[in-house]
Amino acid sequence: MNIRRVAFDHPDAVKMNDQVQAEYHVLYGDGGDATELDPADFDPPNGVYLIAYDESGTPLATGGWRARDTNPEGNLDGDAELKRMYVVEQARGLGLARRVLAALEEDARTRGRVRMVLETGTKQPAAIALYASSGYEPCDKFGHYRFHDDSRCFAKRL
Repeated sequence: MNIRRVAFDHPDAVKMNDQVQAEYHVLYGDGGDATELDPADFDPPNGVYLIAYDESGTPLATGGWRARDTNPEGNLDGDAELKRMYVVEQARGLGLARRVLAALEEDARTRGRVRMVLETGTKQPAAIALYASSGYEPCDKFGHYRFHDDSRCFAKRL
């Protein structure tokens, strides 16, 4: 597996984002994640977007982080918000999400971020299990879905 930094609007990133959005729609019936994201959110040094490719160049997993500081949506200074963690169905269970997550955490840490935060939902138990086993703990809700009952927010000190 080869993890590469790409722009959030790179064709492979757009394709993978469409796939994760379709999955969110199936799970929650709401058309996908409505959180506003700008491709520039993931431009270093204020973020990064990664894609894990197999040896033939097929994208298998994605994830990114963007800098967030104290704002009306509940973020705190020094936050790095995890976004668009996704592994294609045929590659699940291979540890790709854990590898992408570790790379994102390291990148955010080296860029001075102090806490990685994320929002997921109750209908994603595998995601919740991944984050819990990676040292994430429940935190105060933040972000677009902070008032939704299905929303779960987690944080980890970097």
